[in-house]
Amino acid sequence: MSPVLSPGALEEQLRAIGRERYHDLHPFHGLLHGGHLSKDQVRAWALNRYLYQAAIPIKDAAIVARMDDPALRRIWRQRIIDHDGNAPGEGGIERWLRLTDGLGLPRDYVVSRRGALPATRFAVEAYVHFVRERSLLEAIASSLTELFSPNIISQRVTGMLANYDFISRQTLSYFDDRLTQAPRDADFALDYVKRHATTADTQAAVAAALRFKCDVLWAQLDALHFAYVAPGLIPPGAWRSGENGA
Repeated sequence: MSPVLSPGALEEQLRAIGRERYHDLHPFHGLLHGGHLSKDQVRAWALNRYLYQAAIPIKDAAIVARMDDPALRRIWRQRIIDHDGNAPGEGGIERWLRLTDGLGLPRDYVVSRRGALPATRFAVEAYVHFVRERSLLEAIASSLTELFSPNIISQRVTGMLANYDFISRQTLSYFDDRLTQAPRDADFALDYVKRHATTADTQAAVAAALRFKCDVLWAQLDALHFAYVAPGLIPPGAWRSGENGA
């Protein structure tokens, strides 16, 4: 049996998973941030990523529904507000739609999700299914990819503003709030995991949950690269350049 790790050692194990498996290491991000993609390839990324963004409050609502502690629910529901807003025109999903608006993708087409890659759908649905079916501890641990997101956000904003004349600070406004929201959320989730994963089995489970979430993010980029970069095999029904007004 594996030994029970101290809270500090468990945290280091989780951070090591991010260093090895987080999707900032995927070649697609190097292309995106380095200015090596066409406008249509950036459109494909934003269109497919919308599915993931739209699923985040659904995922978090599923987690909240499983919490018995009102104090814990009050803290976690802030994540839903961050993405849905308190009123129409607010929240992270709205700001992501400003990005797709700025890229010339019709909003009703983006929201319909019709042009998304099949693999994007499968990955996002697998994530929502995971948080509904696994333990609350595993569901919370799966959110810990946010530990690693501030670095990739900084790279993305800096690189895209520098390398694409069709990208502006306004179209990337989604990422402004995430620079403070993600660390806040990650700190809370990490503290929860360190306090509740106190056996070898639960520690192995939270590590596996984080690996799974890294796989969800990585699989989405694999699909984008395969369809829109190389070999460029776009599956039936997925968005193609010039379709649906873009």
